Amino acid sequence: MPSGGRGGPARLDPADRAQLDENPVSLRRVAALFRNYRLRIAVVMILIVASSVITLANPFLVRAVIDHAIPERNVTLLVWAVVAMIGITVVSSILGVLQTWISTTVGQRVMHDLRTKVFAHLQRQSLGFFTRTRGGEVQSRLTNDIGGMQTVVTTTATSVASNLTTVVGTVVAMVVLSWQLSLLSLIVLPPAIWLTRTVAKMRREITTRRQRTLADMQTQIEESLSIGGIQLAKTLGAGPVLAQRFTDTSRTLVDLEVRSQLSGRWRMATMNIIFATIPALLYLIAGLPATSGGMTIGTLVAFTGLQAALFRPLMSLLDVGVSINSSLALFSRIFEYLDLPVTIADPDHPVAVDDPRGSVQFDTVSFRYDGAHRDALSNIDIDLPAGGSLALVGETGSGKTTLASLVSRLHDVDSGAVRIDGVDVRDMALGDLATIVGVVSQETYLLHASIRDNLRHARPDATDEQIEEAARAAQVHDLIMGLPDGYDTLVGARGYRFSGGEKQRIALARTLLRDPRILVLDEATSALDNETERAVQAAVDAASAGRTTITIAHRLSTIRDADQIVVLDHGQIAEQGTHDELLARGGRYARLLARGEAAAA
Repeated sequence: MPSGGRGGPARLDPADRAQLDENPVSLRRVAALFRNYRLRIAVVMILIVASSVITLANPFLVRAVIDHAIPERNVTLLVWAVVAMIGITVVSSILGVLQTWISTTVGQRVMHDLRTKVFAHLQRQSLGFFTRTRGGEVQSRLTNDIGGMQTVVTTTATSVASNLTTVVGTVVAMVVLSWQLSLLSLIVLPPAIWLTRTVAKMRREITTRRQRTLADMQTQIEESLSIGGIQLAKTLGAGPVLAQRFTDTSRTLVDLEVRSQLSGRWRMATMNIIFATIPALLYLIAGLPATSGGMTIGTLVAFTGLQAALFRPLMSLLDVGVSINSSLALFSRIFEYLDLPVTIADPDHPVAVDDPRGSVQFDTVSFRYDGAHRDALSNIDIDLPAGGSLALVGETGSGKTTLASLVSRLHDVDSGAVRIDGVDVRDMALGDLATIVGVVSQETYLLHASIRDNLRHARPDATDEQIEEAARAAQVHDLIMGLPDGYDTLVGARGYRFSGGEKQRIALARTLLRDPRILVLDEATSALDNETERAVQAAVDAASAGRTTITIAHRLSTIRDADQIVVLDHGQIAEQGTHDELLARGGRYARLLARGEAAAA
């Protein structure tokens, strides 16, 4: 939560203000998150009030000690007063521990509820959401924003209750002790608060500029002194210009550092003056015959202690609006994700698929990406019988990957239908569809875990024998067994320990482990050398027996034996037939094949 620091004003971050303007948050919706914890929150508030009220007894005990126990040598009163002071501290500390325990527990459980709910909701989002959203932003909202929301319970809400109770209780105690001194405080306190906030605001503005200049300097260092930056500067002769720019930034930073330190000293000086002036004025009022009203020394000491304790909670209450709005901005960012519509969801009444055969039909399919000016696919009609093989070829951007992605329902068609065994994929449960359709993409993704865990990710109940069988089918078992830790070898972040071809074979084994009826190979052998490609292709051919296979071809030599070859051009079917038929036709496919053979040569 933003805070002005000691005596400084908090100011709402412009980003938070913009967030709330764009996505306002209802307090009722926020309160609903804590509905199941109402009793615990009530207990926390009771503990806060009790702790604040009990602590207020200390000044009255101090007055009793100074005015009566010590002057009158009343040992009994002195002992009981001291015991009461110690007891108040002990009880207040215990209440504080209990309050922290309960409020932290509530905050963590609300965070857990939100974190799991947002994670599950994001899992249901389409690929389009993740392609237009930075991964760091998603991670930040799941960790930083939700983590910051705990402060709403453990800091913002509890501090408001504590500060409010302290301020009200302190003011009442001050009036009870001396209404004359209370009147003086009410006159002196407002200008003192104004002065402190003004000085702190000046310092905050200077500090903001200082941080921005530091960020600029850091950027210049990273860009100019990296290998690429140095090479660019030397080839462009930009070294003197960069040095002058860095000098100017450093000179500005010197000025801001000096002003920041001076403003900090002025802030501390202001606080010291205020903390020294108010008690001095209280002593003056208490000492003048016209205003003392028979005030005792004990009353003066007790009142001075209360006055000193009033300033900080009062300043915090003045900033409560900013704290609440900053908290609401966190809720706004989380609710923004929770309110995202799920475009690809399970149907209300999914069609059961008990024994899938694996036939695939594209029935007049058209599809356009959000924001695109033309269709990625237009009027696609393909009928692939169960156990058949379909190869998709074409130039880059012709729509091959998009068409294949419709089978696993990574996208939904805009018109027409994709059917498996005559059932529209939109009428199937997503879990059933994932069981039927297995995908090996060109860009493989491996978890930062062991090879065994990566493979078992596709089928958690798979035995070690089944895992090894899938690895053999993908021609990767011998490679794995040659590693020091075998299947327990960590693949590293994104599989950095393996080459592209090795990662693709592991990914192929992971898909084969699921034993899908339909196998989609999105240029799955494009990163392999010729020898390995032939071995993996043989494994794929063996694994494809009895399955329906859709292959996006990178090298046309790998799809000569496909039952159907569809040539796509700008999202439309340009040619369709077998290898021999298309070759005899001498059209687009023949030209693509000739170009590929020439490049291979």
